[in-house]
Amino acid sequence: MHAYADPHSPTETVPMAAVDAAGTVTLWSPAARHLLGHAPGEVIGRPAAALLAAPLPAPALRALLRSLPWSGVLTARHRDGGAVRVTVRAHPCPEGDGRVQWVLLGAAPQEAGAAGPEAAPDAVLADAARKDAALKEWAYVQSPVATAVYDRDLRLTGANGEMLRLSGRPEEAMLGLQLTEIFPGAPFDEFGRLMAEVLRTGKALRTETFFRAPGQPRERAWATFFTPLKDGDGRVQGVSIAAIDRTEPHRARERLAMVNDAGARIGTTLDAGRTAQELAGVTAGGFADLVTVDLLGTVLHSGDPGGAAPGAGQEDGGVLRRAAARSGRGGVPAGPEGAFSYAPHSPPAEALATGRASLHRADAAALAAWADGAGGTVSPGSPELPAAPARDAPHSVLVVPLCARGTTLGVAQFVRHPGTEPFDADDLLLAEEIAARAGVCVDNARRYAAERSVALTLQRSLLPGRLPEQTAVEVTSRYLPAGAQAGVGGDWFDVIPLSGARVALVVGDVVGHGLQASAVMGRLRAAVRTLADLDLPPDELLTHLDDLVVQLAQDEAADRVPGTVRETGATCLYVVYDPVSRSCVLARAGHPAPVLVTPGGTARFLDIPGGPPLGLGGLPFESAELRLPEGSLLALYTDGLVEGHDHDIGAGLDGLRAALSGPAAPLEETCDAVLDALLPRRPERPADDIALLLARTRALDASRVRSWDLPAERSVVADARKFASEQLTAWGLEELGFTTELVVSELVTNAVRHARAPIRLRLIRERSSLICEVSDASSTSPRMRRARVTDEGGRGLLLVAQLTERWGTRFTADGKTIWAEQPLAAAG
Repeated sequence: MHAYADPHSPTETVPMAAVDAAGTVTLWSPAARHLLGHAPGEVIGRPAAALLAAPLPAPALRALLRSLPWSGVLTARHRDGGAVRVTVRAHPCPEGDGRVQWVLLGAAPQEAGAAGPEAAPDAVLADAARKDAALKEWAYVQSPVATAVYDRDLRLTGANGEMLRLSGRPEEAMLGLQLTEIFPGAPFDEFGRLMAEVLRTGKALRTETFFRAPGQPRERAWATFFTPLKDGDGRVQGVSIAAIDRTEPHRARERLAMVNDAGARIGTTLDAGRTAQELAGVTAGGFADLVTVDLLGTVLHSGDPGGAAPGAGQEDGGVLRRAAARSGRGGVPAGPEGAFSYAPHSPPAEALATGRASLHRADAAALAAWADGAGGTVSPGSPELPAAPARDAPHSVLVVPLCARGTTLGVAQFVRHPGTEPFDADDLLLAEEIAARAGVCVDNARRYAAERSVALTLQRSLLPGRLPEQTAVEVTSRYLPAGAQAGVGGDWFDVIPLSGARVALVVGDVVGHGLQASAVMGRLRAAVRTLADLDLPPDELLTHLDDLVVQLAQDEAADRVPGTVRETGATCLYVVYDPVSRSCVLARAGHPAPVLVTPGGTARFLDIPGGPPLGLGGLPFESAELRLPEGSLLALYTDGLVEGHDHDIGAGLDGLRAALSGPAAPLEETCDAVLDALLPRRPERPADDIALLLARTRALDASRVRSWDLPAERSVVADARKFASEQLTAWGLEELGFTTELVVSELVTNAVRHARAPIRLRLIRERSSLICEVSDASSTSPRMRRARVTDEGGRGLLLVAQLTERWGTRFTADGKTIWAEQPLAAAG
């Protein structure tokens, strides 16, 4: 085709070109030359793509592939190298061979005032171009996305309406300035750095920032996009900034994170006050400017398992105590001291009465009037809501009751001061969720405190309140209950007087914690005392005790709720010491070995058979016997003393031995020294119960003990009475002579009549009693009976029981011993 058209044709006034199916220019009008500066000879026969300064837009490509008409704006390359935006309307022209040529019509500058039929196509094209440009301008200006454009020098060339609203300044005051000149400081300094990086690298960047836009009253979360603006050659000519408000998604993430944080940080201990402080710590700062938590007095003092049902006796708000107060701006706000009540019908009182949370937005004077109570009577110290920095500025307050299992436990108040976003309905739901979790934790702590109080009371009632004075040993003890997390355990100890001036020392540990462990401990302690009264050897006593624990486990299994597991077991150490012979017999059932400290100060663990724990059943126990020098120290303890989270039991045992070694000191000082060495001074209680029993041995010298071997003859009874009378005279106990002679006469007579030789009489002058013992080779135990009037005998043991403080029988390897005790006080 020729390069020129008729001078009267539209090609003279309307830029026109034709492109064949191969993309080669076949027609170039004079108006096209006037628009882009290229002569026909420079264009015709060459690829049309060479005339473009930017790739075809996607709609144009789709129309090209489908052979459909298309109109829009193309960026063409002027002959001088510049880029020219041309409004183009493309029409497909099919040829006979199936190929398609394209006719391109452009908008000429002079066509705006053209009229007449020949100018109609140009007028339509110009009108469409104006509409396209206007739509694009409106889309930019009216877009809800705040957008600004900066040139290569990073100076503002334009901003849409949303960006101007956020900036709080007119466009004329900012044009030609860099961002850091318009808004110095954070975060705009960082934005300026990012813009420079985008300009240098040509890569888009995005950032998430939480700040207050200059034209906005509060901080919000923003997603900011920095996009390079490139020309047809891909060179970066500027940078656009687009900011999208992401506050709601940001708040949703924050709320979810706070719920997760609350689940992890609230309720770490079984302490109601600590739980209230954790609630305030989680929510103060990030969620509220100020948080206060008030709990009912019955909750903080959980010896009363009270609490109150919503609406029951809560018309005056209840008697509360401030359990926690936390400010997000640092410091702890002052609160009421002691007990207080909120005014009737105030929001906190209503929350306590109804169990419902509420959201309040009012001025400070109205909120402070909560405590004034509309004429109601308020307890001294009733708190006002803490005022904002400006008294006349609005507050936003959430009042949320702490409830659990239908019980109101207290109330939490969350306050936001001016300058922060007021609470909304979603914040109220979040506060209710967190308060519900805290309420359950507070209720758990309250219930645990009540159970712990009962368990401690039970345990202390079962443990010896005061260790009895003993001739055989000097004793002292310590008992420390476990901390709140572990709960009261079943550790126990006891000192049991035995016949013949002997003493039994016992220490044990029941598996588990709580009321169950305390109850089992009480039963075992009572059983040990009963078995000790029978004067059973230590190994035989543990065998009977093992049977009892097995029976307890069977009873527990029968009463246990299906699907639950509860262990029943125990360990025990039983020691019998005789001050006359200085012999010590020991047996243990899975319990740590005792420590023996010689009078010289050397400490060592006694090597005695370990034995199985109580409750396994059917396994034997063994005893060990040794002689102890007078002044030896025995240390009996439970494993809580030597075990710990920060060391193994081996280190604890070494520490115990080291603490006990050295010169003898008063037992009270030794006890304290052991605890100080093994339990460093810490505010929290130990993880497990601790029982420690120290016993320093004494010995009865020969001057306090006298024994006689008697033949199995009836005549020996008179001799026995004589021996006893003479010995009492030597001891200065003549006042006990009559009673003692009667007791000796009856016991020796029974031995001669019903037992076998050898027969031995022994008198022991103890610190507070006189003990009379008659031993024989028979294993038959005598029993006391009520004799009939016609009976000639059978009244001997009844007479002994009436004349002495206590009496009994103990069996030995060679037979038995009948003994009776008289208090020395009777001598006076």
